[in-house]
Amino acid sequence: MSGNTAMKYDESKIKTLSSIEHIRLRTGMYIGRLGDGSNLDDGIYILLKEVIDNSVDEFIMGHGKRIRVKMNGNTCSVRDYGRGIPLGMLLECVSQINTGAKYNTDVFMFSVGLNGVGTKAVNALSEHFMVCSYRDGKCRKVVFRRGVVVEDISTETKERNGTFVEFTPDEEIFGQFAYREEFLEKRIRHYAFLNSGLKIQFNEFVYQSENGLQDLLEHEAGDEAVYPVFYFRESTLEFAFTHTNSYGERYLSFANGQYTSAGGSHLSAFKEGILKGVNAYSSEKFTGDDVRDGIIAAISIKLKDPVFESQTKNKLGNSDIRRDIVIRVQGAIEQMLHRDPSLADLLINKVKANQKLRTELLSVKKKARARAKQTAIRIPKLKDCKIHLGTGHKREEESSIFLTEGLSAAGSLVASRDVFTQAVYALKGKPLNVYSHRRDTVYKNEEIYNIMRAMNIEGGVEGLRYNKVILATDADIDGLHIRNLLMTLFLHFFEDLVLEGHLFILETPLFRVRNKKQTIYCYSEKEKSAAEKKLGKKSEVTRFKGLGEISPKEFGQFIGEDIRLEKVGIDRIGDIPEMLGFYMGKNTPQRKQYIMENLR
Repeated sequence: MSGNTAMKYDESKIKTLSSIEHIRLRTGMYIGRLGDGSNLDDGIYILLKEVIDNSVDEFIMGHGKRIRVKMNGNTCSVRDYGRGIPLGMLLECVSQINTGAKYNTDVFMFSVGLNGVGTKAVNALSEHFMVCSYRDGKCRKVVFRRGVVVEDISTETKERNGTFVEFTPDEEIFGQFAYREEFLEKRIRHYAFLNSGLKIQFNEFVYQSENGLQDLLEHEAGDEAVYPVFYFRESTLEFAFTHTNSYGERYLSFANGQYTSAGGSHLSAFKEGILKGVNAYSSEKFTGDDVRDGIIAAISIKLKDPVFESQTKNKLGNSDIRRDIVIRVQGAIEQMLHRDPSLADLLINKVKANQKLRTELLSVKKKARARAKQTAIRIPKLKDCKIHLGTGHKREEESSIFLTEGLSAAGSLVASRDVFTQAVYALKGKPLNVYSHRRDTVYKNEEIYNIMRAMNIEGGVEGLRYNKVILATDADIDGLHIRNLLMTLFLHFFEDLVLEGHLFILETPLFRVRNKKQTIYCYSEKEKSAAEKKLGKKSEVTRFKGLGEISPKEFGQFIGEDIRLEKVGIDRIGDIPEMLGFYMGKNTPQRKQYIMENLR
């Protein structure tokens, strides 16, 4: 290309964006993913979290014991009774990046919002944003539309001191979205558990906790706890733990009230402290697996200068705190165990049972691995993809594995998949119902062992090769049964896979309605009726009974950009054993009675 026709690069091409423009252009830097509200980490929930964080910071600093959160359609509002934002700087505090009091540790000692970005991002990404500050009989209200001021008025008021924020996320940014109340309730419950004495009203429900993380673990574990929760609290460190008879480990970690879903330095130090504390008390040399298998624990720390991996604050990076946390956790656990020997015996007995099971599994694992080497180096029935989770590739979060029944369904999937990000594993038939089975079943059953190997989850979800594990079964009785058997497998032996949001169900169309000009795929009877009405009486209707009936050419559009996935979620760990026992246990009469009473 000649110099005359090439794009000219000079001073005129340099752009300076305002903070609002930059947030709207580079949303991922500020709120992570966008999403449509179907995932707990979607941006619309981050917006609400940023506003509530500010109100919680007021409570932490001793101002205001009540927060009111309301949801009206897609409009959220938060009212606190803290000090209120200083009126003269109200506009700047919600619209100018790097403006705020969070940099001043005299005013906010243990704030989670240290970058002066949170509320500004909410403002910039909302089609409507209003903030009112009430201070000593005076009120200032500023209204924005997509970050631009449209109203700014000051009046006298009789309202109690505090701040009121109302916003509606912008559909220009988020597209079609909807808030899910169960996600909001979970976040708000966490705020209450983390801030003893704080009362949060969400619509008509009030959440409050007096015993902090102890209440949180009792709620999460339910009746499945092997022994009463061990609980420790100081001004900057709080933790609680117990064991259940489930497999694997489950942790909830927090820093300055922020849920660090990806853990971080405080969580790894906490784990080490637990191991050292138990070993010091028992004078044994238990391994980490012995002590932590079946554990459910929570830790919350407060620190002046938290370092998070990103604005979404899901992983703590302060390495200098590790040694202090290990020492404090170890010492506290030793003291608690010495103080209550009968409770300590229950814990040590659980650890010894873990140790015995681990020892028994060693020989079973050895045989299973030898068998796998004899059959094939590659995993039978797995058509792998090229990009995997944890490789650092820019598309690693797209990596998926479809678990599907039979070769016909697998054939359609393999022929139409994206070979870079979509793997397919074909099941031989109905997998084993593993409810009430011991851990050695994973190694003795060839199908289950190969599923575990394919996903690389033998040592936990840290090694998971696929971001999404997708159950792709027929929409008939057998398909639903296989789906339930697979969910039972993961919830029983690999519950972290579900709890961390990696398990999904593929939704495929039940009907195809078409005429000579148009084809409509329908996922329900309601959609089918609407399609028949639209295409007329002469339209042809096909009912898909199985995945194998959908041609590869058709199938491609159902697992591409418009893929419909339903996430498998569990609200609390304590619900898992009861649910599995009812649906997959040997209580046939009760299950039959339930089905008869709920048939429609």
